[in-house]
Amino acid sequence: MLETKSIVIIVTIAVYLLAMVAIGAYYSRKNKSTDDFYLGGRKLGPFVTAMSAEASDMSSWLLMGLPGVALVYGLAEASWTAIGLGIGTWVNWFIVAKRIRTYTQRIDAVTIPEFFSKRFGDKKNLLSLIAGLVILVFFVPYTASGFNACGTLFSSLFGVDYFTAMVISAIVIVAYTTMGGFLAASTTDLIQSIVMTVALFVVVGFGINYAGGWDNVVANAESMPGFLELFNTYDPGANASTPYNALTIASTLAWGLGYFGMPHILLRFMAIGDKNKLKTSRRIATVWVFISMAVAILIGVIGSAAVKNGAIVLDNSNAQRIIIEVAKLMSGNGVAFAILAGVILAGILAATMSTADSQLLAAASAVSQNIVKEFFGKTLSQKTSMLVARLTVVVIAIVGVIWAKDEGSVFEIVSFAWAGFGAAFGPVVLFALFWKRTTKWGAFAGMVSGGVMIFVWKYVIAKLGGLFAIYELLPAFVIACVAIVVVSLLTKAPEKEILEDFEAVKSGKVD
Repeated sequence: MLETKSIVIIVTIAVYLLAMVAIGAYYSRKNKSTDDFYLGGRKLGPFVTAMSAEASDMSSWLLMGLPGVALVYGLAEASWTAIGLGIGTWVNWFIVAKRIRTYTQRIDAVTIPEFFSKRFGDKKNLLSLIAGLVILVFFVPYTASGFNACGTLFSSLFGVDYFTAMVISAIVIVAYTTMGGFLAASTTDLIQSIVMTVALFVVVGFGINYAGGWDNVVANAESMPGFLELFNTYDPGANASTPYNALTIASTLAWGLGYFGMPHILLRFMAIGDKNKLKTSRRIATVWVFISMAVAILIGVIGSAAVKNGAIVLDNSNAQRIIIEVAKLMSGNGVAFAILAGVILAGILAATMSTADSQLLAAASAVSQNIVKEFFGKTLSQKTSMLVARLTVVVIAIVGVIWAKDEGSVFEIVSFAWAGFGAAFGPVVLFALFWKRTTKWGAFAGMVSGGVMIFVWKYVIAKLGGLFAIYELLPAFVIACVAIVVVSLLTKAPEKEILEDFEAVKSGKVD
């Protein structure tokens, strides 16, 4: 027999999930073509553009991964990661957003792989094929991390089987994504960003109370070697401080490089209705990102004190559940607090869903638009294209569920997928936008070398330890940049028409 508080939480979450599905149903009538389904007809306003981009960016990593890292290791790793992401967010909006919006409109590209092929005059669409495969390879684990978070949430709350809970969550996400497409994903992302924000601030307030007050939070943090230091990380096993050297800091800051290659974020730039309003979007997005990550890290510090005084029972293996545990404690204080706890837990779902829906759409476009239609040259009717797109969403979701069938670390899964996109796409996007001498083969070399090096560095080179034990995104990004420059200079310069498009975009012209 479920307790009253559990029933209230379930009802609150159920209302939230039904609202998301209703939004998907509403927008399903507005999808007249695959362009609408994948890019919303370039009709987004500046506020929706900003918040949907950042909500789809942060994912369950914000409410589970980042607080868990801060709780276990202290401020160094969590803070340098957050600083890198914050800077990367601003730079991405500042230098990439407007130009990629202008470029994709001029050459009529609605997906990132299509942009690569049309930008470099790749008439055989080889770049579309490779980019589509990269999306499939790295979005499966990324989507799996979202399903993982959902399963962890419900299994720890209600004792429900982890796999069953994960499947149910996946069904809801797939339902509104397949119905409503990009417009539904963007609208729900806006709502989800608001819910996530509420969840973060409420948890801070109640968490401090459970930790025994602010003074106790500070005292506990100061008692842990390296916990409040930015140049020393805390080693929980040895209960000692480990120095954070310049290379380690650079490696952690390199998280920010990932933004240049995230398809689900770049699509938001491409979808805004008025490119001149991207400045407003940039300001909204940057402020939200810095504040939300700071609060998430603070939750980890608060959680450490709450664990230390026995109010919350967690160990290093499940530290990412800190917000869930705070919500569970809140729910025992009456119906009103149970509803509030339900909102917090819905925030975790929101963080998960806002990323999973965008990833599923990008993966669907990679198959139906970039591989089937562009590379293999299959002519599909609008109805058939929509069907293929929706079926792809379902298939990717199934593979993601299988990938995440065993509970694991959200932070670890996300960091690998983030590195993959950052290294495979990031350098290509930057060179495509800012160096007109970049060639098709240079882009091909950068994409392949960046993607391959992620695997090589993580599973071979990093295991050597020492100077090599750094985040794989940094060396892979650098190698991809070198490959683009070298191969571009060794191959035939781009054709006149391609150079004319580049110069027109540089001057801000769109035909």
